[in-house]
Amino acid sequence: MTQSHQGLSGLLDTEAIRKDFPVLDRVLHDGKRLVYLDNAATSQKPRQVLDALTGYYERHNANVHRGVHVLAEEATALYEGARDKVAAFVNAPSRDEVIFTKNASESLNLVANMLGWADEPYRVDHDTEVVITEMEHHSNIVPWQLLSQRTGAKLKWFGLTDDGRLDLSTIEETITEKTKIVSFTLVSNIMGTINPVEAIVRRAQDVGALVCVDASQAAPHMVLDVQELGADFVAFTGHKMCGPTGIGVLWGRQELLEDLPPFLGGGEMIETVSMHSSTYAPAPHKFEAGTPPIAQAVGLGAAVDYLASIGMERIAQHEHAITEYAVRRLLEVPDLRIIGPSTAEDRGAAISFTLGDIHPHDVGQVLDEQGIAVRVGHHCARPVCLRYGIPATTRASFYLYSTPAEVDALVDGLEHVRNFFG
Repeated sequence: MTQSHQGLSGLLDTEAIRKDFPVLDRVLHDGKRLVYLDNAATSQKPRQVLDALTGYYERHNANVHRGVHVLAEEATALYEGARDKVAAFVNAPSRDEVIFTKNASESLNLVANMLGWADEPYRVDHDTEVVITEMEHHSNIVPWQLLSQRTGAKLKWFGLTDDGRLDLSTIEETITEKTKIVSFTLVSNIMGTINPVEAIVRRAQDVGALVCVDASQAAPHMVLDVQELGADFVAFTGHKMCGPTGIGVLWGRQELLEDLPPFLGGGEMIETVSMHSSTYAPAPHKFEAGTPPIAQAVGLGAAVDYLASIGMERIAQHEHAITEYAVRRLLEVPDLRIIGPSTAEDRGAAISFTLGDIHPHDVGQVLDEQGIAVRVGHHCARPVCLRYGIPATTRASFYLYSTPAEVDALVDGLEHVRNFFG
């Protein structure tokens, strides 16, 4: 039953935006049009990005940096131009602070390994502590577990409140003089919670700890200003923000990148090499060993152009309105429980829920038969499921092309699920 969409129109011209995304025209089972609500896993790609990838491969394909022929120079200009675009997108003080990786997971592993191999004052060892949170994606848990196991450092974390927020009541006991780094997500990928960056950064700075922010669920959806965040490292990935897979970003403060050791060795990251020793290129190339993801970076640059042309503030406003409407409609569904914040305030556009005792995999399968794409499972955040005593969740996540009609389709689909399972 479609509800009133009054107040939701006019934020973005979603009809025009959706025309940029060919996959959104797909018709699936029994003539049902695709309703794509799995944007927290990966976003769809506009024609502008697809054309940039095709254009690169058709006209400019070459390896970068060392070639002197025309194609190599063009490829280098496109690759480094993408770095300029990303630096401007996150308001980095210097383009040399932007490191290209293959995804946010690699970016976070890069930070963990740099600190494990670093000299003082950055080194993580058996006398130090690493702090994360219980709501992290596995990509921001496992690298720190590995680092702690390897070095003997103590791994600590902030727990969760019943409504899906970080419990910072013990912040002074959790972040101490022994803490070397605090790594946490800006926006939870499973619950959509937007975390209080300022309070965490302030406490970390008070004790001299570094801060790493996983912005994978923030960069696609809101203005991301690394200078305003106050963190030392910020990681995010391209495929969730209209870009291709295979490209991620690590931003780091330049003085840290100059002092910290590389993680991967090989071509491009060196200055000189002999059989006895090597010296390294300055950042960012010190951290980009081997042939980089050239085409993917070009695609990410096109995605940044696309998002900037619409405006991140407008995208954030649109998503907030869609999320507010979705929360209200979902709470009308009998037996539905939202895991995490049950209001649209201080939350992103990912909503996880359970539906009575129907397993989320069954929910997702029945919705798929109606053309509705959602994500089911732990969402690479199993500690959250354990915290709330649930086997898994169904997650609907929205983006700039999401519409109120798609929210209505989801709610109607959930009613079909309830009827199907009696």
